[in-house]
Amino acid sequence: MKKDIHPAYHKNATVKCACGAKHSLGSTSEHMEVEICSECHPFYTGKQTLVDTAGRIERFKARKEKAVTQPKVKKARVSKNKE
Repeated sequence: MKKDIHPAYHKNATVKCACGAKHSLGSTSEHMEVEICSECHPFYTGKQTLVDTAGRIERFKARKEKAVTQPKVKKARVSKNKE
């Protein structure tokens, strides 16, 4: 086996979340910053917080409502073979 090819392992690496929580774990990186962790993730907290800056959810709901309220119109099929 080749020697000295593996990165250094830090037993007490720190992970800092955007919510302010800090965690300690083992990693090859000594410091990490993450956007979401187990203290602020909706799955673990039970709170549903939605961050939707582009309005994707509203557009989806509008399309869904439009599909339910308007009947589907079939287009006439045009034959390519003219006789």
